[in-house]
Amino acid sequence: MFETLSKGFRTARNRLAGVTELTEDNIDQALRDVRLSLLEADVEFNVTKQFLARVKDASLGQVVETTRKSKKRKIQVGPAEQFIKICQDELERMMSFDGPPIEFGSKSTPTGIMMVGLQGSGKTTSAAKLASLLEREHNKKPLLVAADVARPGAIEQLQVLGERIDVPVFAIPGGRPFDICERAIAQARKLKRDTIIYDTAGRLAIDEPLMQELDDIKGRVRPQNVFLVVDAMIGQDSVKTAKSFHERLGLTGVVLTKLDGDARGGAALSIRDVTGAPVKFAGLGEGLDKLEAFRPDGMASRILGMGDVVGLMKDFEGVLDEDKAERDAKRMLQGQFTLDDFLEQIEALQSMGPLQDILEKLPFFADSVPEGFQIDDKELGRTKAMVSSMTRGERADIELFSKQPSRLDRVAKGSGRTKQELVDLLKRFLFMKQMMGNIGSQAGMLSKIPGMKQMAAARRLGEVVSAEGLENNPMMANLAESLLEAAVAESGGQASSSGVKRKPMDKNKKKALRKMKKKSRRKGRK
Repeated sequence: MFETLSKGFRTARNRLAGVTELTEDNIDQALRDVRLSLLEADVEFNVTKQFLARVKDASLGQVVETTRKSKKRKIQVGPAEQFIKICQDELERMMSFDGPPIEFGSKSTPTGIMMVGLQGSGKTTSAAKLASLLEREHNKKPLLVAADVARPGAIEQLQVLGERIDVPVFAIPGGRPFDICERAIAQARKLKRDTIIYDTAGRLAIDEPLMQELDDIKGRVRPQNVFLVVDAMIGQDSVKTAKSFHERLGLTGVVLTKLDGDARGGAALSIRDVTGAPVKFAGLGEGLDKLEAFRPDGMASRILGMGDVVGLMKDFEGVLDEDKAERDAKRMLQGQFTLDDFLEQIEALQSMGPLQDILEKLPFFADSVPEGFQIDDKELGRTKAMVSSMTRGERADIELFSKQPSRLDRVAKGSGRTKQELVDLLKRFLFMKQMMGNIGSQAGMLSKIPGMKQMAAARRLGEVVSAEGLENNPMMANLAESLLEAAVAESGGQASSSGVKRKPMDKNKKKALRKMKKKSRRKGRK
């Protein structure tokens, strides 16, 4: 996504990497790379010109700080970082908007959202995606209205989508669009729906009958939101379309579809500056859950090749159960990592969308891979097929494969993969399991998980006691036991190192242990 745009900013950053200060000469060279990238990405010419002028003015007037203080340490800041920060601020300014993505009405009146646009831009699908988002993130009860009576199959398409997301659809086949939309308000009140999404008709091109029809609908239902749906991949044509619709209807926002397949990104940067109507939502996939509120800061960060960590966390939040994830993390870090856990992770990744999109949200991912590098999503499918072909016992204990090699042949044949591919998978899994066990033994990395810090300390002390032959030393044994009990108490569990519930230490034993500790401290001071 936005590969063309990112390439120019990446080149500019690399060009400034070795310089000691920002001068007009090296800024002009960097901006030349950015200009070529912006124009190639189909950003409108005047928008490009103004953006470059603002960046140049800000860069020349900037005093480059060599260090900046954070809470804990000083961070080195060079001219390249300063330049990119200026670019990021300008990119955000170009795409930013005031207020929430959706303006909601009063509780007594359903909120109206009118979806407009040309035919083929993805209006009907976007209407269903928006309904799903309203239910999922805003706890609303939407009603979809099929007001496109001109396109064959439009009503049926919306009804099918409505069934998939369990949202009612109001339709009057053969009715007039403005009558359908007007009667939908009464239907929404009857069904106790608080939001109405009007899916209106489109044309192959802007014409007067289309605009008059949309004008009539807007006049009748007075929606709080008028969203133009445009295909991001058509570049500057989408900007021209947005301008025409905005002049006639007064758009409150734009929904950009197919943004995940757009390598250029010109529309996202140009629309706000040219039309005054900001991008409010972005379609990032075919699924009905693949619509999200447009975040200028995240988009600017991705354009500059710095990823979008906030967006990535939102992706994870959508597929992960936090409580279960915490329980699984504790178990895995104690070395109890099975192929069932591996399979769950694969399925979670697949439900988040293409791997390429996920990885591109990681900071500086583009810098660490060759140009044009593509992730093979089928690899996850092949791995899943091999794990799914195993029995429950094999997933829990992969040593069964070494005890009975014939199992390898059976699983390989069942998954349609080669025996060597299966062996390679098991090797990778063993490495992951060992790595998690090693992490689990480090107290520092687990200090935020209740009880794990003490667990790790008790484990290490037990290893010392055993290695030095001190099992019979009551002070050492009691110290290890007290550490373990503290860990169990903090984590709220009942387990011990042997898996058996331990009896609480009696008062005399505790008193003797305290005396031993005091005596040991006095000796240490001498």
